[in-house]
Amino acid sequence: MSGNLTGIKLYFCGMIEGHLFDLVAFGAHPDDVELFAGGTLAKSVAQGLRVGIVDLTRGELGTRGTAETRKAEAAAAQAILGVEHRENLDLGDGFFEVNEETLRAVIEVLRRLRPLRVIANALSDRHPDHGRGAELIHRAAFLSGLPKIDTSQEAWRPQAVYHGIQDHWLNPDFVVDIEGYAEVKAQAIAAYATQFHRPDSDDAEPATPISSPEFLEHLKARDVAMGRFAGVKLGEGFQVKRPPAVEGLGVLG
Repeated sequence: MSGNLTGIKLYFCGMIEGHLFDLVAFGAHPDDVELFAGGTLAKSVAQGLRVGIVDLTRGELGTRGTAETRKAEAAAAQAILGVEHRENLDLGDGFFEVNEETLRAVIEVLRRLRPLRVIANALSDRHPDHGRGAELIHRAAFLSGLPKIDTSQEAWRPQAVYHGIQDHWLNPDFVVDIEGYAEVKAQAIAAYATQFHRPDSDDAEPATPISSPEFLEHLKARDVAMGRFAGVKLGEGFQVKRPPAVEGLGVLG
């Protein structure tokens, strides 16, 4: 199913009460969520939703910059997007696995933030941390609803997990219309000055697949392509393992 998420009224069996956040976006590295969902997050904030970001690692293995610079850049990007909450689980860049330790770490966050919906990394992508992070969040979201998993917290299961689309093109299950939020997204990405091309600076750090001006053009072109896919000017695509329900064909874009 493709369409404009803001024009689709989703409903779920057994609506849950007592949520704290409307949307929490998980990314394997600081800058992931800005790249694949920056427009969606900015739009969600503008719509009055309570939004949070959780980074699974500090990005310490990145060729450019350091864990410390990434921390400062992530805080700057958070402020640009207007996101209320951001934290880092420091699970180990490049080496985290989907195991009991990491699942419990994510379950603790889900039960503490109690999000209605969750955004996660792409199900499959060039960087192995992305697909592994997607699986970690998907499994933890289910396990978080099991009361017999004791974290000294009340069990909580998000209503849905949406997976972004990153370096590899994947056909979306739905597309969020982000027209009007492209500039905010671009500013949030630019906050990661060590990671991406900056026209106003002499770049002395090693080149990487994401540090060229062509990569930033690729991001813009992908938003155009995703938008065209759904009949809007700009879009961010998402995939789901469980399709969302709608009230009828009349609400589809």
